[in-house]
Amino acid sequence: MSTIKTAPTSNPRLARERLSIEGRLPDGFLRAEIDASWRRSLGHGVTGNAGQEVALTSAASLDLLLANNRPLLDAATAELDYLGARQGQDSLVILANADATILTIQGESAVLKQRGLGDIAPGTCWSEAARGTNALGTALVEARTVQIDCGEHFLERLSDFSCTSVPIHCPQGELLGVLDLTRQGPLGRLPDRTALLALAVMQIESRLFMNSFPEQIVLAFHNRRQYLDSCWQGLLAVSLDGRILAVSNQACQLLRSDRAGLVGQRCDSLLGLRIEQWLARLQQGQCDSVETAKGAFHYKTLHVPQRPLALSVPATARRNAPASTTPSLEVLGAGNARFARALRMACQGLANDLPVVLLGETGSGKEVVARALHQESARVGKPFIAVNCAAIPEGLIESELFGYREGAFTGSRRGGMVGRLQQAHGGTLFLDEVGDMPLALQARLLRVLQERKVAPLGAAQEQDLDIALICATHRDLKRQVQDQHFREDLYYRINGISVNLPALRERDDLPALIDSLLSRLGGQGVRLSDELAQLLHGYHWPGNIRQLEMSLRLLLAMREAGEQVLGLDHVPDNLLDELRGGERPARHESLRDNQLELIRQALDRHHGNATAAATALGISRATLYRKLKQMNP
Repeated sequence: MSTIKTAPTSNPRLARERLSIEGRLPDGFLRAEIDASWRRSLGHGVTGNAGQEVALTSAASLDLLLANNRPLLDAATAELDYLGARQGQDSLVILANADATILTIQGESAVLKQRGLGDIAPGTCWSEAARGTNALGTALVEARTVQIDCGEHFLERLSDFSCTSVPIHCPQGELLGVLDLTRQGPLGRLPDRTALLALAVMQIESRLFMNSFPEQIVLAFHNRRQYLDSCWQGLLAVSLDGRILAVSNQACQLLRSDRAGLVGQRCDSLLGLRIEQWLARLQQGQCDSVETAKGAFHYKTLHVPQRPLALSVPATARRNAPASTTPSLEVLGAGNARFARALRMACQGLANDLPVVLLGETGSGKEVVARALHQESARVGKPFIAVNCAAIPEGLIESELFGYREGAFTGSRRGGMVGRLQQAHGGTLFLDEVGDMPLALQARLLRVLQERKVAPLGAAQEQDLDIALICATHRDLKRQVQDQHFREDLYYRINGISVNLPALRERDDLPALIDSLLSRLGGQGVRLSDELAQLLHGYHWPGNIRQLEMSLRLLLAMREAGEQVLGLDHVPDNLLDELRGGERPARHESLRDNQLELIRQALDRHHGNATAAATALGISRATLYRKLKQMNP
């Protein structure tokens, strides 16, 4: 990163005096970039001794401004909080949009007001055309990092201040805004300040990139593996047919090409990766490497769209595919009488204001079940708000759940934020991975569930709360309570009806489940060959339904138009190796022996009555006969 140093001949005070006396800007008294900016300022008709011109911004106009720039504000929130906490004692952290209009300010703004600088405020424009040379406006004109030292601002009243601004770009490379650090006094340690802002901007741009492509694949890569998951990784947004839609600045640098030369290319021509290879590896979520004409790269997938990969399915199937909807409880419970009974009881309990807890391994479909319960309830037309308690940083989860009022804490958004609890009012709140909720927050959630009232952070008055509650976890909550990682009183408050979601390897309805998933993914009428069906049935599915669904998406992507039978020739080599190498563990034989012994004992107790034995075991009579047939071929 290059550092701008003040030239020995730079003398803004003398340049200002000569300009005032002679009416023109003398040569050789300012740094080249500052000289060019002052001349542009003169061309705009700005005067160096202009006072502050504060155009009062109405609350409605400011709300509209913030709403129009919400993606940028949301992406920058974490960095603004971080910089405000560390630099806000003697500096201002300013975020502005592409028009140089200030969106938000972090830090000690009272210093500016005391010095009569009230026009540095949200809603005011600090473009060069309006305020002359200043880091915010000049960085947007120059489209690069700019530092303005004491005396170099065009407005003389800003002479005691220095500032550094770094532009923020959208995934398409266009200017989206600017991040600025302003302080009273000289620039001081330029490398520290510039590097700090540059890193923050890289994080903001990465977050913007991820948020901009919810329906595409987002890939991270770097030529050094340890740089994955850092702000230096390159990002690619890829369509579901393998075409590059957008690239980050870091990606351009790593691939030594500009955006125009990368966007529109296919991944197989750029990185040597076919889309089917990606799809096979997506389900594993692991880092991989690839050798390309640009060098060797390590890569991983950061995001996969939740909707079916319809673009990978032949056009005829796409036309006939139904809209992607949550399956009904009847469909979810088909083929498993015990699970279907548990779902019916959960639905009935939810209708009577009882909380529901879904227990199951990762990938077993807990959120799908929660959405199905919501759709079967009387609240179906109301909000369904899902919160992953393990995915939100501990320091942010309280404000995420409860929201806050404006000014509740340093760095809070103007106008505050509505929490997830209030968003779910009248509908259903789904707390996923509730076993990972911090203990301090568990106490506050307990009170909300008891009182059915919620108060945002910084608010004195509580508001009524009407929600249906569904929680989910892959953890053993009873053990969590024993280990004092989960409050016992909260456990009994949320544990109205428990539903155990069976792991895929424990289910007897795999063929029916595969048929259902194929139909939902646009493969109506498609079936598996006997060899492939046997291979899928013998696999232990550590990723559960999520892994099975991704595998079926891949298989559908490999078929040609009109093909209705999926066989081993549709399975890429790496997935085939995974399926053949991940057959059910050896202990399966002992488990099968145990199951046979349990069935025999149940039949003995009920004098050979298969119906009574199946009921006692919690399975259907058909399942009992099928197990007996499997165990005694």
